[in-house]
Amino acid sequence: MNVQRGLKGVIATETSISEVDGSNGRLIYRGYEIRNIATGNSFEEIAHLLWFGELPSGEQFEKFKSTFASYRNLSPTMQKVLSVLPVEMDMISVVRTVISSAGDRSMSWKPTIEEAMKLTAVVPTIIAYRKRSLEGGKIISPRLDLTHVENYLYMLNGIEASAEQIRALETYMILTMEHGMNASTFSARVTASTESDLVSAVTSAIGTMKGPLHGGAPSEVIALLNELSEVEDKKNYLRDKIVAGEKLMGFGHRVYKTHDPRSLALKETLSGLVGKDRWLDLALEVESTAIDVLEELKPGRGLYTNVEFYAAAIMKAINMDSSLFTPTFTASRMVGWSAHVLEQAEDNVIFRPLSRYVGK
Repeated sequence: MNVQRGLKGVIATETSISEVDGSNGRLIYRGYEIRNIATGNSFEEIAHLLWFGELPSGEQFEKFKSTFASYRNLSPTMQKVLSVLPVEMDMISVVRTVISSAGDRSMSWKPTIEEAMKLTAVVPTIIAYRKRSLEGGKIISPRLDLTHVENYLYMLNGIEASAEQIRALETYMILTMEHGMNASTFSARVTASTESDLVSAVTSAIGTMKGPLHGGAPSEVIALLNELSEVEDKKNYLRDKIVAGEKLMGFGHRVYKTHDPRSLALKETLSGLVGKDRWLDLALEVESTAIDVLEELKPGRGLYTNVEFYAAAIMKAINMDSSLFTPTFTASRMVGWSAHVLEQAEDNVIFRPLSRYVGK
């Protein structure tokens, strides 16, 4: 019996949630090409699509949006847990711990969409409360009249964000909601397959997201952009880095062998900010130059920008601290994780792979 280390290439289940087509550079949510829905819909609409399997109608959407927003406040238990966590604890660990505290007796098998909504709605509040508390700022309560992403930025900064900032972050969060059977999603489904509750499943996923091989933030891309911002001859500078064996962060993807469709959608959304933000202008210049150099030095490799490249430009444009990158990724991926747990519960079989003994 062959051993597939890491279960690479092994099909472990069937899903109707999403398809990641790496060869053709396509990402599909419930039958919709991501580029066709990422820029013209809200976070709430795409969350509805992943949870319910369809985009909401007008009246249906207003009711859903109102219900979703009503779950933003922290429970007394969450507030208490958050208040006693040590200041040294990193943000993603804070999110994991506070979410875990929601696992009371009301959370049981089988999971529900209402539970998914509650857990997803509260993550931005956890992040914002923690950030402002560490900075000694005034804690800002959620505003139910704002959209999910608007409210997140408002709670972080204390002021309403611009329409361009909201649209940029919303597009990023839509594009990172779901991405097939990745490590954290698999972790969530394995936990759920034991008939554990939704809180346990997403807590497991958050723990997996913390690992740098999976949830690594685009901070290294920002380091590259910072480095190149002071360089006049970017082409030769990039060529020297590649010849020296250095990896260009933000280029290439394990799955996509052509353009990452998420980066294309982000680039399209951010095109309206050209000339208005120096980091975006720099990102566009670096992308074009780097792709030319990569094709010259590594022909046929198909090394294009991935979603982290333009995520870095977005984070710089909205002045988001690097410590919030992976937590923000987590805030969006809560939708995908919970959708997979709900799907797992529909026709559950416990995951029990084998191992080959090689000891004495």
